[in-house]
Amino acid sequence: MKRPWMAPLVPLYAAGASLRARMQTQQRLSCPVVSIGNLSTGGAGKTPLAIYLAQQLAARGFNVDVLSRGYGRASSEPMKVDPKGSAKLFGDEPLLIAQSAGVPVYVAPRRFDAGQLAERELDQRQGQPQVHILDDGFQHRQLARDVDILILSDEDLDDSLLPAGNLREALSCMQRASVVAIPADSQRLENYVHELIQVDRSSEEPRWIGPIWRLKRQMDVPELAGPVFAFCGIARPEQFFTGLERTGVKLAETESFRDHHSYSMIDLADLARAAYAYGATALITTEKDRVRLGDLVASLPRELPLLAAKLSVSIEDETAAMDWLVARISAGPQ
Repeated sequence: MKRPWMAPLVPLYAAGASLRARMQTQQRLSCPVVSIGNLSTGGAGKTPLAIYLAQQLAARGFNVDVLSRGYGRASSEPMKVDPKGSAKLFGDEPLLIAQSAGVPVYVAPRRFDAGQLAERELDQRQGQPQVHILDDGFQHRQLARDVDILILSDEDLDDSLLPAGNLREALSCMQRASVVAIPADSQRLENYVHELIQVDRSSEEPRWIGPIWRLKRQMDVPELAGPVFAFCGIARPEQFFTGLERTGVKLAETESFRDHHSYSMIDLADLARAAYAYGATALITTEKDRVRLGDLVASLPRELPLLAAKLSVSIEDETAAMDWLVARISAGPQ
């Protein structure tokens, strides 16, 4: 959501963000760190990319773990995520990654603490090189990283800094990235990245010549017998609803909640009533929302099933991208 009336406060936000960045002291873990992040407050596909890279690196012989803040969780203690645990204890994104990626996930307000816990628990007998994946880490500069992957979306090009817009940092901060990842079908964004990042107009010299990864997104939807009532609590709900329609899903109606919404029994009762009112045969939501719902799903009527649509990503020219990433990790600190 954009808030143009807040534009006078943007310079104050920018100054504060710049001051925080200058005051941060970096700490380095013993093992390499691959950070995945974006510029906006959400909705870029960081979690599916973290899952994908964890699986790809594990397949190439790395001992992989994921480090996350665990947004919204009840505890601040560094912890290893139990895939059978709750979103309240670990956070929805870390729990989903732990359930989907098949690698250990660690959470802590300071990702360095999570990384230290991961390195203490590493089984040295495996003899595999270890690598940490830092989830949502582009602005978390306290932890040194060996690779910085920045995901961009088309919405970023038309957005502005907080609090008037949704950008946590200006587009010019892309120059810090090692890799820029963009939707495979966005020619506009690819042109913009080439123009803005690869050429510094003031000096006419290249300032970043790293790779551009083109991400292919796929939404897998369970088989449906009729119209569905779709709901979600994510940063960009319209992306979810549009994605469902593109797969051929007939939407009876939709409802969106704030990002990371904590669902209650009342919410589910209201959703069930709305679904019946609009003639829906099922409810459908995102995997992250399904994780947050937890055992509350049991309160829904049996004749109104709750389904989850799975969003996955892959990289065009996967072999070249992973060869580059492995070489960069193996080269040590840059």
